[in-house]
Amino acid sequence: MIAFSNANPQASGMNNIILENMRRGMKKDGILCSLVMRNEHIIFEYYKNKKAENGVHHINSSTKSFTSALIGICMKQGLLQDINTPIVEFFGDVLSNQSDIRKQHITLYHLLTMSAGLDWPEFGEWNYFSPMEYSKNIIQFIFDREMEANPGEKMNYNSGCSHLLSAIIQRVSGTTTSKFAEEHLFTPLGIKDAHWLSKQNINLGANGLSMKIQDMLKFGYLYLKKGTIKGIEIVPQNWITESTIPRFLTYPVIGHYGYQWWVSSISAKEDKEVQFYFAMGLFGQFIIIVPEYDMVAVFVSENYSDTMKPMQYFREYIFKSIN
Repeated sequence: MIAFSNANPQASGMNNIILENMRRGMKKDGILCSLVMRNEHIIFEYYKNKKAENGVHHINSSTKSFTSALIGICMKQGLLQDINTPIVEFFGDVLSNQSDIRKQHITLYHLLTMSAGLDWPEFGEWNYFSPMEYSKNIIQFIFDREMEANPGEKMNYNSGCSHLLSAIIQRVSGTTTSKFAEEHLFTPLGIKDAHWLSKQNINLGANGLSMKIQDMLKFGYLYLKKGTIKGIEIVPQNWITESTIPRFLTYPVIGHYGYQWWVSSISAKEDKEVQFYFAMGLFGQFIIIVPEYDMVAVFVSENYSDTMKPMQYFREYIFKSIN
């Protein structure tokens, strides 16, 4: 069970005036709630109302980073052996009927980095929402997409990759992704109110999770602490390290992509670049981890016109408040 105490921002090396200016801006920018933790203490919290403080929030594509953590746990348990394993091992029945042989060369690594090579205009004509969830057979829909590149050639945002990862978790664990997460991730972290939507008997690995903002913070803290809490390893440290390496830069305005995590950096004093990584969900759900400053910042928003608005707050207020 993880419990955080509160502390005065100045005691954690933060400028309280800047943080209070941020609070005033949040009230008019569609941000429902936010928590900032530094040096083991919560030094900022904002809730638009009691519902935002105590309610369960749909975190949209921040789900992907949880799915990545579960793949790491599967690796730890020996349920998966190698991220370079071709996924035909799990979907041979579907892939055997595909005419493009390149699809049989897609590996776990390609799913994790969204470099499978499939034509997937999620950040284009689909307008940030994949129609796969409305298809009669989601897995078939994903594999029926044409190949636009060789596997591993480039990253293209693809929620289908994340859903296939969830399907793989279920195949190798013999249970649902939700139940696997509850046993091996949520319960060890003290997360009790997580809900994971499913369709066609597979939990939505891309965007199905809902949880409290306090529990989003616990997950971010787990990664900040390299996967081990109170001496118990939940996610392997080497998995977290590998997951958060900046591998592909397709969308410079967002950052590089790792294993279902975004990676970016920010200029600090004396032109020093400080790297951070984050989970990001549509309309502004963020879990931001800054290891160098022992910091986690979490946002839940309803900003339908600007998903990146919380990142603006992080860069212009939270980071600048560090003394």
